[in-house]
Amino acid sequence: MPTYTAPGVYVEEVPSSQKVLASAPTAVAAFVGFTERAPLDDPNDPEGLAPRLVTSWNQFEQLFGGFVAGAVLPLSVFGYFQNGGSLAYIVRIPHSTPAGEPAQLALPAADRSLGRPLEITSVEPDANVSVVVETQDTDPDAEGPAPFTLTVVIGGEAVEQYPDLTFGGPRDAATVINKTSTQIKVELKLDTDADVASQLELLKPGVYQLEKAAPVPAPVNGRKFAGSEAARSGINGLAIAEDVTMVIVPDLVTAATKADGTLDLNLWKAVQTALIAHCELHPNRMAILDAPPGMGPQQIKEWRSDVAMYDSAFASLYYPWIKVDNPIGSNGDAEVLIPPSGHVAGVWARTDDTRGVWKAPANDTIRGVLDVERSITQNEQSLLNPIGINCIRPFGTRGIRIWGARTLTSDTDWQYINVRRLFNMVESTIMSGTQWAVFEPNDVTLWEGVTRTLTGYLHGLWQSGALFGASADQAYFVKCDATTNPPESIDAGKLVVEVGLAPVKPAEFVIFRISQNKQSAN
Repeated sequence: MPTYTAPGVYVEEVPSSQKVLASAPTAVAAFVGFTERAPLDDPNDPEGLAPRLVTSWNQFEQLFGGFVAGAVLPLSVFGYFQNGGSLAYIVRIPHSTPAGEPAQLALPAADRSLGRPLEITSVEPDANVSVVVETQDTDPDAEGPAPFTLTVVIGGEAVEQYPDLTFGGPRDAATVINKTSTQIKVELKLDTDADVASQLELLKPGVYQLEKAAPVPAPVNGRKFAGSEAARSGINGLAIAEDVTMVIVPDLVTAATKADGTLDLNLWKAVQTALIAHCELHPNRMAILDAPPGMGPQQIKEWRSDVAMYDSAFASLYYPWIKVDNPIGSNGDAEVLIPPSGHVAGVWARTDDTRGVWKAPANDTIRGVLDVERSITQNEQSLLNPIGINCIRPFGTRGIRIWGARTLTSDTDWQYINVRRLFNMVESTIMSGTQWAVFEPNDVTLWEGVTRTLTGYLHGLWQSGALFGASADQAYFVKCDATTNPPESIDAGKLVVEVGLAPVKPAEFVIFRISQNKQSAN
């Protein structure tokens, strides 16, 4: 308390005991898998293994490249943004090793008939080197070819520069560069009978990236997918991305496909088990799992029940796979089958944005889907839905829709995705929004302040339709008083608050009871 010693008027600011809580984000996806290339935006992470946040498909392309054979992740990320997603972390899993060969490039002449007069080779294998060729202005009346300047660029910075180069003579490009450069070697290539002077005059200025040899595919095991929190790699590397709420691993099929074309279902289960464990350790997020491809309804039921045997409220499973346009295909393979998880994550994000996280992300169309791997009938889904397999089904003019909203848990309290995600949001919001209470005096004033803060937040959720009940008392309660905070609890430094919610559950089975109303004589 301030001390007043002189007469006068004083103004004091009294902090409010009620804070306003803003809901934690719910639609932040994380994709773990293969990409065309590693991002080069962080010099402290040269391999590009740590999570990178992207907010659009264009940004993804700039960092990781575009669609490429042997990587499903780009197709999944594209489907995520296409279906309404806006925030995504990308975790790259290395699935190839450098070829160990020098990078090479033959510089073109302006006149293509003269071929490529200069061949450049990097000194180091797999070097990321580019060169800038500039022709120099000379006196138009001077005899002989105009000299040129060659600059060696690494990591966006010029590391070597060679001005006044020519083909032949005292400033012969090959002689000068090969004598002093530690980055490149140069060889003169004369593809025609034209003399050296004419070759030089037609050297085409520009910026040229030396081409590295194609990398060698490398096997990827479950441990690589799981990664390490300390190394900021793989699934566990997502520990630093605290706002992630959905995790997707679409490239399982790439890693699990054996040389004979069959699937390694042990690897499939190992990676998905690691993903579920990660989400349970970070309970603000859920795993969106893909069923293995090529299985019929009976097969997928047996795999789910007898092989996978997942039991978690923090995971959901979708079946079957979906067909999308193949951006790198030809006429013979204009469509490609991919796992649905990325597109489903986009639908989750779209539902959160338009309806709220408490709305089940189902009975909504999936954008960009041409067809499904196989059509599922109502009777077939009756086998799959009770064990938590969410089907994707075509409904004619109503489009291709997600027709299931269950988690993979046997606990009926958490069998619906929207219920689990609503509690994830509320718990994250309370966790981050009540930090102000730490080290405050643990007395009635604090209890009343916390109660008002949480009551105000939950009342807003109830009014938005997130909680069930005709009145606020039926929808939620907040209890923080002497009964939850006895003297022994206060002495232990604890503030205990009890919160109860009545979540809205989806109308999964809509039943109309219809009967004949017969007229009777009076």
